[in-house]
Amino acid sequence: MNDKIVMPLWTFCLFIVVMNTTMFNVSLPTIIQDLHISADLGSWVISSYSIGYALSTVIYSRLSDLVPIRRLLTIGLTTLGLASVFGLFAHDFQALLFTRILQSAGAGAMAGLGLVLASRYVPVARRGGAIAMISVGSAMAFGLGPIVGGIISQYFGWNGLFGITCLVLIVLPVLLRLLPKEQPQAGNFDIVGAALTVINAASLLLAVTSQSLMWLAVSIVSFFAHAWHLKRAKESFINPQLLKMPGYGKLVTIGFCILVLNLGNLFLMPLALANLFHKSALMIGLFIAPGAILSAFLTRFVGHWIDRYGNLRFLLIGHGILVSIMAIFALNLSASPAVLLFGYLCFSPAFSATMASLNNETSMILPRTWIGSGMGLLQLVQFFGGSVSVAVCGLLLHVGRDLVPATAYQHVYVLLFIVSLCSLGVVFLYRRSRSQEPIGQSTEASLRYETKRC
Repeated sequence: MNDKIVMPLWTFCLFIVVMNTTMFNVSLPTIIQDLHISADLGSWVISSYSIGYALSTVIYSRLSDLVPIRRLLTIGLTTLGLASVFGLFAHDFQALLFTRILQSAGAGAMAGLGLVLASRYVPVARRGGAIAMISVGSAMAFGLGPIVGGIISQYFGWNGLFGITCLVLIVLPVLLRLLPKEQPQAGNFDIVGAALTVINAASLLLAVTSQSLMWLAVSIVSFFAHAWHLKRAKESFINPQLLKMPGYGKLVTIGFCILVLNLGNLFLMPLALANLFHKSALMIGLFIAPGAILSAFLTRFVGHWIDRYGNLRFLLIGHGILVSIMAIFALNLSASPAVLLFGYLCFSPAFSATMASLNNETSMILPRTWIGSGMGLLQLVQFFGGSVSVAVCGLLLHVGRDLVPATAYQHVYVLLFIVSLCSLGVVFLYRRSRSQEPIGQSTEASLRYETKRC
């Protein structure tokens, strides 16, 4: 596979897919107003896509161990395209929510298979750069998405946002021609385990956002059922041996926290700019875009730096910046919109560097045969963190609706600041555990687990 051609094309498709989140972020105030819904209900326009994206990501990743990537990509992008066409004609909340969930079922192919593709076919010497390139697509989407969403919403209405995602269908035939031709592998797909994973994530999210004891009970029962299933299944959807691998659980925890920060911040910033400083959708996009453009520019160099200097250094640097920005937002959010502008100029590159180093570090400790399941589970937890973050932020704003608006937003940012500190603490624990390992122990452990699996 010529990764110098395939990875840029894949990055473009991922850019479109991720932009499908950020476009709706900036248009959320308009959607809430047009459909006459509350902020916590409106947050489901974002969180439903995020949780569906997370679940489909791990399903596509897990299937890649058995089914050729080319076939999975065709299914995913076709589903995304058909859902986008339906979304052009969605004019009530129920239809909009259904469309977003259907979109997410196809969109997960890009994120889930992208890291598998890079981890499986890009040489280790260039893998950091390839994974960083994928992060460029996400970073650009997080920044340019608000501008594109603002322009389309202002001139064509928020339904026009669904037309953008159809662009991936143009690239699909080219990718199918360039991707390596794989043969289906022997094995069984754990349908029961996949269904239980979906129930675990959805019921827990509903329990948190709706503060429902009934959904909490459903979630607890489903987790016990899944634990029982893992003990009986020979080839389970979630590989339980992954969590026994040295350091993997810590990396998953870091990924969860980082997506909590990113999607929580991207949910709050447009609302703060609209409600505190009365900015239009287009102006909100212009405030967010510079950070993403800077991030995309720097990520080109960050990928090479990660390959040269290692992942842990950038995990620490990125976390230090993220903690600082969350502290500034928690203390001075209402001072000026320039606080948000310059804060995101620092936040976006730090997030991209942190994610690239995290994903690269994870791919290096996983055995080759576990790439699909290991990277898939990591992304599931990451995007579940983002979904929980958006839903909880919307819920907290609803609870604090009687407070001074600036105070309500700052209280939520205090929570995000605490999450950033927790994530930084886990990074230090991971670094300590790696420094205490004898040289080669991680590789030997990976090979031992791989042998056991086979």
